[in-house]
Amino acid sequence: MKWVKRIALIIVSLVILAVGGFLIWTQLTYDATAEIELLYGETQPSGEDLLTFSPNEANGQGIILYPGAKVEPEAYGVIGSRLAEEGYTVFIPKVTLNIAFFDINKAEEIQAAHPEILTWVVGGHSLGGVAAASFAYENEVAGVFFLASYPQSSNDFSETATPMISIYGEDDGLTSPEDIESSRPLFSDEAIFYEIEGGNHAQFGVYGEQRGDNPASITVAEQQEEVVNALLNWLEEF
Repeated sequence: MKWVKRIALIIVSLVILAVGGFLIWTQLTYDATAEIELLYGETQPSGEDLLTFSPNEANGQGIILYPGAKVEPEAYGVIGSRLAEEGYTVFIPKVTLNIAFFDINKAEEIQAAHPEILTWVVGGHSLGGVAAASFAYENEVAGVFFLASYPQSSNDFSETATPMISIYGEDDGLTSPEDIESSRPLFSDEAIFYEIEGGNHAQFGVYGEQRGDNPASITVAEQQEEVVNALLNWLEEF
């Protein structure tokens, strides 16, 4: 019947529009701002789909940082550069549709390509941290770090001894301190929680303002410095 065909055509059209709209939305990404060049350390990255920071003297430890949703890997270059100066090899991947949850096992590809690295730590910013936790929950890693992030409820680390650190901003408008507090039962007993006073969500990278976030009361340079120092202090355990 004609009316059945018309309804089917309408439904198919709506699905196509919805999928198309979603795909377009995923490509409207946050790029690193020009300010990042002023904040870089001495180590410069290589690669495009996989941003790699290689230290002059590698310590045998690799760090994989999953980007936040729709944030370009380059926006986390300051963290990568500064950690590489301390001997860590840092990888920040470009993920499918710019959403790490579609590429949870990206870390496995990176690990397989670098057998010379003996110890691996994974983590990420915002949704990237959720994806990293999902990977760590199913794979052996030395530790997991969260930048304005926390595990999803299906990844309960409370019965494990996994070293973890949660770094979050006092003024974060997207992952609030209350969100972090309510997620504590999902973390291992080894977890460390570090609040950045005056920090917000977007300044875990260097990509400018983000919709829904609160203004920070510290500069992006100050927040990046705190993130790097907190990570380095934690990484000394490995």
